Amino acid sequence: MTIKVALAGAGAFGIKHLDGIQNIDGVEVVSLISRDLAKTQEVADKYGIKHVTTDLADSLAIKEVDAVILCTPTQMHAGQTIACLEAGKHVQVEIPLCDVLADGEKVVALQKQTGLVAMCGHTRRFNPSHQYVHQKIQAGEFNIQQMDVQTYFFRRTNMNALGQPRSWTDHLLWHHAAHTVDLFAYQAGSPIVKANAIQGPIHKDLGIAMDMSIQLQAANGAICTLSLSFNNDGPLGTFFRYIGDTATYIARYDDLVNGKEEKIDVSKVDVSMNGIELQDREFFAAIQEGREPNASVAQVLPCYQVLHQLEQQLNAG
Repeated sequence: MTIKVALAGAGAFGIKHLDGIQNIDGVEVVSLISRDLAKTQEVADKYGIKHVTTDLADSLAIKEVDAVILCTPTQMHAGQTIACLEAGKHVQVEIPLCDVLADGEKVVALQKQTGLVAMCGHTRRFNPSHQYVHQKIQAGEFNIQQMDVQTYFFRRTNMNALGQPRSWTDHLLWHHAAHTVDLFAYQAGSPIVKANAIQGPIHKDLGIAMDMSIQLQAANGAICTLSLSFNNDGPLGTFFRYIGDTATYIARYDDLVNGKEEKIDVSKVDVSMNGIELQDREFFAAIQEGREPNASVAQVLPCYQVLHQLEQQLNAG
């Protein structure tokens, strides 16, 4: 059975999904949704997608669509995920699941009611570098004592990863911190029981904090320190240092080194080195096998509960 997919959001991240899906058998993207019809058509022509629209409802009305991947602005994620589930479609929504906890809770409740596959794009669970560390932990060869994480961008104007103007404003807490908050609990194998945050000045035009510092502790005692910035004029991305009881690992996207900067080969960890492709493979496999995917909306909800706590703390401060 070929899984027929509609993809919403033909921007930088949507294109990463389209590239990944080209490597996956038994999957066909049949509809592309984005707000600029001419640009959407251009992308659709490149990837051989027959149907284009600016309205998600048009694609949800197509009977042959089995599943939807949402790569849309953060503020639309929860509402669109609910629309997909109500239309009887399996859905993968890019990170974050929501930017208001109550909305994420509604998604999880509806998923349980429908039994459809609903997954959130917590890509770090799938990157081979982090999978390597996870396998060491599961084998009992490594336990995290501390994670030290830096998430750095240079984004003083509202531009996307392709250097194009964004229609929405990104957020350090609800988007970028979500990756690390979820990954820390996942890798520690223990829920987060303490969380603390402070933030820098609010940007006069964007209305968001451009710098943030977060501390976390898991129930098993492991700790995490996360620094985030949109002001960093230097190497961009997220850099993870895993300090454990038997080793130190440093993950930079799909590269992994030990504490002495000696390269570790992660090319055989999974069938691809592309975390987005691996994430999509898990989504489609869960649909075909009728099971809960890794990074299901229910599994990642505790991350958003922590983000909600942190937001309340920052607002009170």
